[in-house]
Amino acid sequence: MPSSTEPTGDLLAALERQLERAVALRRRLHADPELAHAERRTAAAVAEELPLEARAAAGTGLLALIAPDGDGRLRAPVAVRAELDGLPIAERTGAPFSASGEAMHACGHDVHMAALVALCRAAHELRGQLTAPLLAVFQPSEEAAPSGAQMLAAEGLGEPGPAAIVSAHIHPELPWGSVGLDPGAVNASFDALDIEIRGAPTHGAYPHLGADPILALAAVVVGLHAQLGRSVDPTHPASVTVGVIEAGTADNVIPAVARARAALRAHREQDRLALRRMASQLVTGIAAAHGCEGTLRLTAGEPALENDPAIVAAARELLGRAGLDAAPEWRSCGSDDLAFLGGLAPLAMAFVGLDGAPGFEPRPLHHPELLPPDEAVGAVARTLAILYLGACSAC
Repeated sequence: MPSSTEPTGDLLAALERQLERAVALRRRLHADPELAHAERRTAAAVAEELPLEARAAAGTGLLALIAPDGDGRLRAPVAVRAELDGLPIAERTGAPFSASGEAMHACGHDVHMAALVALCRAAHELRGQLTAPLLAVFQPSEEAAPSGAQMLAAEGLGEPGPAAIVSAHIHPELPWGSVGLDPGAVNASFDALDIEIRGAPTHGAYPHLGADPILALAAVVVGLHAQLGRSVDPTHPASVTVGVIEAGTADNVIPAVARARAALRAHREQDRLALRRMASQLVTGIAAAHGCEGTLRLTAGEPALENDPAIVAAARELLGRAGLDAAPEWRSCGSDDLAFLGGLAPLAMAFVGLDGAPGFEPRPLHHPELLPPDEAVGAVARTLAILYLGACSAC
């Protein structure tokens, strides 16, 4: 692809003309969230606002190709992704367009979708100036397994395949008006653990007659956290979380089984493998030391998300044109299934700051009171535009 940033100003100007309509779409989407793999109304609402017909992908997902006039149609597209699904959280924002029920857009996906629709409409208006096709990817199930991105990776994104795949995500810890956009690993891998400790049940007054799986599991929980720091270089990002513990039915009974669910995260593949080995050895070894039997079932999630240095460098050059600043270096042990698409093309993920945004009450991602302001739609849309243009230059 030719290296050109001439369309930048025109595309950003066209984008501004779409934002009022995009904000209305965001509110509509926010009020009617759907969970992973069930985003039918969501996909229909997005499709209604697109300037051309989209095709179905990965079940409830959508792909829409905005192709340049002439020879540009034959070039590999730059894919731009947004997520369709909400979370199983009851909303407590009090906004007039709040969702009712037990689902909520608590991770900004409503903002991302509306922003990508705005970019699609602007790019379609200027399709004669595009240097490469823009493939809009509205992905299902970013928040739950099976991963929508993994399904798209298996299906492919059409022929020719994409030259690059980019995305943007709101983040409440970064300053408003700034974008976190750095090369290398910016999100961690994710592995889910199901731990089961089997002991021998007995009366609580006679613990010597049984084998206590709860005591063994408690040692496993402590051991996982302790051994994290002995399994991974302390300068490398990694984390362990034990989020579920289940055991017992009465306060005076030592049960037969205790179970836990946990998660491992790492930025480096060698650290990911080291944590897997550590967890397996620790569960079986500690269980045996307590006279119990321990088993671990690992479900591999997404790999670490690696930002392509060339796309990042080209997009960062354009931040000022979009009225945005580069945030301080930003990397996270959060995970995003966009990483599954790294087998198809180079990736770039940007994080759009919300801290200090108009009327924004600071809340973490996945919080029932998280409510990005309407202005976030424009910030994400501008970020997606410069990612697209940067990828056009770099790939």
